[in-house]
Amino acid sequence: MPAIVLGTRGSLLARTQTGHVADQLRAVGCDVTIEVVQTTGDVKRDAPIASLGREGVFVHELERALKEGRVNAAVHSCKDLPTSDTEGLTVVAIPQRVTPFDMLVTAGSVPLADLPAGAVIGTSSIRRATQLKKLRPDLETAPLRGNIDTRLQRVTSGDYAGIILAAAGLERVGLADRGAELLEPPRFWPAIAQGALAIQIRADDEPLREALALIDDAHSHRAIQAERACLAALAGGCLAPIGGYAREKGNKLELTACVLENTPTGVERIDVTRSVSVEAADAEHAMQAAAELGQQVADELRQAGADAMLERMRKLQGERSG
Repeated sequence: MPAIVLGTRGSLLARTQTGHVADQLRAVGCDVTIEVVQTTGDVKRDAPIASLGREGVFVHELERALKEGRVNAAVHSCKDLPTSDTEGLTVVAIPQRVTPFDMLVTAGSVPLADLPAGAVIGTSSIRRATQLKKLRPDLETAPLRGNIDTRLQRVTSGDYAGIILAAAGLERVGLADRGAELLEPPRFWPAIAQGALAIQIRADDEPLREALALIDDAHSHRAIQAERACLAALAGGCLAPIGGYAREKGNKLELTACVLENTPTGVERIDVTRSVSVEAADAEHAMQAAAELGQQVADELRQAGADAMLERMRKLQGERSG
């Protein structure tokens, strides 16, 4: 087995989830060490993500460390990865996905329906804010950045009535009990690839590719393949108001994706659900079928008007951050 140096962001969540990956690799006989790499998104914690000017603000420095040989594998939150591969690098493993949905955290664990009108909810995600507006147009949203502890403190201190976080992050750091309500489809759709980790290596590192295949979860990988193919076809990044979730039901892989838009009369949403059989396919063909499923769902969303909706939302975001 090759010796593996895992690169990770420095946040508690990133180090914790990389530790889980390291434990899985050690269990199959790998020698693993962890190297912390600071990223732009970590250094500029108070700036809105959209203001940092590009996708991958939690990714680029890790990829540079890979290319320079300081690490030979990088662990990413899959939803942070741009949908196009970086030249010379490739994602080779998706460990088993954990809860992919969002979690509402409030003081006293008050559920969404019981929050008072005008209550302020912290989130910097346009996807989350737009869906929240559809469910509770009488609530307000405000920006939220920082690590998990910093965000939770905004509720404890009374700055915000509640915040919305990825349930997976709370689970991984042992704080799932802080959640007031799990926000699940069909009323609240998660970010593409939320709850999944991606392990990226140099594309020519075949021995490491084979070692990492031992912790790849085929079901999770196919679901993520479908979701990310859909996002790529929509030309949507992690900041776009696009949600989606794929899962296997029996011998079929089912994907639902949606596009959201704030309008003067309320929130509009279009969504498409399609499925494909993965029962008889070998691993390679099953992954190809998953990618084609994502493309099909994106095509149907575009036919229903997704391009125009996304363009109007990008323009609105630009006006607010300008």
